[in-house]
Amino acid sequence: MTKKFRKSVCALLSMVMIMGVCSCNATDKKPANSGEDSKIVSDEAVGYTFGLNETFKSDEPVNYSMYFSDASWYPMVDTWKTEGVFQKIKEKTNVSLDVTSYDSGDYTNKITLEINSGNSAFIIPKVYDESPFVDGGAVVAVSDWVKYMPHYNDFVKKYEMENDLNTIIKSDGKYYRLPGMHESPSQEYTLLIRDDIFKDAGFDVSTLEKDWTWDKLYDVLVGVKKYMVEKDMCSESDYIWSDLWCGSETGQGNGGYLANIMGASYGVKSGWGIGNALRYDSKKDEWYFTSTTPEYKEFVTMLNKFVSGGILDPETFTQDDTTASNKFYNGQTVIIGVNKSQYVTWLSGLDTGIGAGKYSTYVCTYPKGNNNYTAENTRLENGVMISKNALTKLGEKDFIKMLRFVDWLWYSDEAYTLTKWGPEGETWKYEKDSESGTEIKKLLPGFKCGGLGVTGTDDDKDIRLEWGYAGGNFFYGHSVALRDDNLIPVFQNYSKRINEYREFRPLDPTVSMDPDLQEQFDIMKTSIIDTVNTYTLNFITGKKDIKDDWKDYEAALKNANVDSYVDMYNNAYKNTSK
Repeated sequence: MTKKFRKSVCALLSMVMIMGVCSCNATDKKPANSGEDSKIVSDEAVGYTFGLNETFKSDEPVNYSMYFSDASWYPMVDTWKTEGVFQKIKEKTNVSLDVTSYDSGDYTNKITLEINSGNSAFIIPKVYDESPFVDGGAVVAVSDWVKYMPHYNDFVKKYEMENDLNTIIKSDGKYYRLPGMHESPSQEYTLLIRDDIFKDAGFDVSTLEKDWTWDKLYDVLVGVKKYMVEKDMCSESDYIWSDLWCGSETGQGNGGYLANIMGASYGVKSGWGIGNALRYDSKKDEWYFTSTTPEYKEFVTMLNKFVSGGILDPETFTQDDTTASNKFYNGQTVIIGVNKSQYVTWLSGLDTGIGAGKYSTYVCTYPKGNNNYTAENTRLENGVMISKNALTKLGEKDFIKMLRFVDWLWYSDEAYTLTKWGPEGETWKYEKDSESGTEIKKLLPGFKCGGLGVTGTDDDKDIRLEWGYAGGNFFYGHSVALRDDNLIPVFQNYSKRINEYREFRPLDPTVSMDPDLQEQFDIMKTSIIDTVNTYTLNFITGKKDIKDDWKDYEAALKNANVDSYVDMYNNAYKNTSK
């Protein structure tokens, strides 16, 4: 746990003590994952013993159905099942996974239809918001069953995750998603620049990034573009920034990663992080709608400045990710979003498009807005739901057995390492690091992995593309040591800098609603968030004028009952915190 995170937790301690258990009947309900339950690692009554640090192994072959979010940039191939990650899971556990795969861009819509129709697979990974599935009873309240999950409980206890888990409790005092859990918050997305061009233009970002703002980045990019025009590298009408994870493929119609990190730097919710667009004001002890505040207007004005100033391509918010990547590879653009999984892919693309040795890059700390917070402050992320079909069709005894498989696959160190790196001795080995003297994981000769940030030659096999290791459906969260065991020096350095330069926002308190109220709230939320996203992207791209059309935007939200929406949430919060 980082020093900054501990400070955030300490700041919240008095509030958490007042709130107690975050449910409508706080005195009658246990906190999520109570200490009593966390001591249980096996139960002879169900006829199957499985404890902490044990490999799950079914006595007989068993098959569990599961959904799979298939990323287009590393799509599933047959070898994943015949030789790779699914086969190795089977060899370890005697469990075959009957996978139903959907493209990641349409994954949520596809599984929603099937879950709501009653035909859901048993195991449902890669879920960011379980709320739409709770009221219909299609998924189980997993908090009732985690007592049978020793690895899960050990992580909760070891890293004091109880308060974090309380943030996903529903009005019945239960939670319905087994989340990915981090020892400390992880800031995955930031900006990658063509450092060679920036330095040639007179800008050393490494000396600017500690305290730079989005305005400063704009000024820098104006200077870089001026240099590029002078050197005939682009024209005045060209954009030198055209990003991915914001458009038609992965932007989810809300501006994706870029709106998320920039919005957070202004204290508002947007993009991937928009959620319900509500934020807690600790001074007033109430929630407010962030998307009409002066800070939100400042945020969209800033992002529009990059577009209207001829720096950021407005197609960023409509194009597919491959289009954006190719613009960076061929030198048309000089800045792009990056995370540790995609870094090596970007370098490989630049090697092809620009030429190996003809460029340099720098992973920079993204700028500040009006605060010093990172976009991420939670230690929870997407996770796994369990279908009610599993309990109905398997019966309680075999259902618990399946949960123990889930526990091993998503929460044990052994499975985490397997699904991330592959089998020890086949794709990787331990090797003593020459600098630290410690044992570190290294891919064997002949292998590389874009998902791990490990480079190689054209002849090397990528263990993610070939066999499905280091994929997003299995390994997310975990201890810092295992989560970051693949970080190359570039990202080790970035992680150190962002922890030094930025802070984590304190966690918001929990708000719970009964099913009927939650349904009303979700209906209102859909209309309101759609309105926010539509206007926001139009403001950013200049299709609507921020000055002239802002009142129309506010009126559209009033017509969508935003005031009642906020009141409903605040009333639920008051009832929750009684």
